[in-house]
Amino acid sequence: MAEQPNVELQERPDPNQKLVKVFDSEEEPEALVVKGLLDSAGIDNDLQSSSLLQDAFPGLGGMIILVRKEDEERALKLIAESQQGIPVGEMDEDETRD
Repeated sequence: MAEQPNVELQERPDPNQKLVKVFDSEEEPEALVVKGLLDSAGIDNDLQSSSLLQDAFPGLGGMIILVRKEDEERALKLIAESQQGIPVGEMDEDETRD
């Protein structure tokens, strides 16, 4: 018999954890980009369709991204920085004036 390799058990998420919405978009590609951003930063997230709201609120829909409550601040900061397109701390004084 072949020995099975030692496989580290990954911690399973707690189904009772508090999740908060950090992003929503009508455009699925935009939501997928943000999901990838959070994934690459090591922030666990859940991308869900908000199309279930269509019955109650016609015209609403799109995608929402949820994260753990303890990751909310970090996720929101990362999303805001990415939407500005300029890494925080690299903006000089001329760029802050309009």
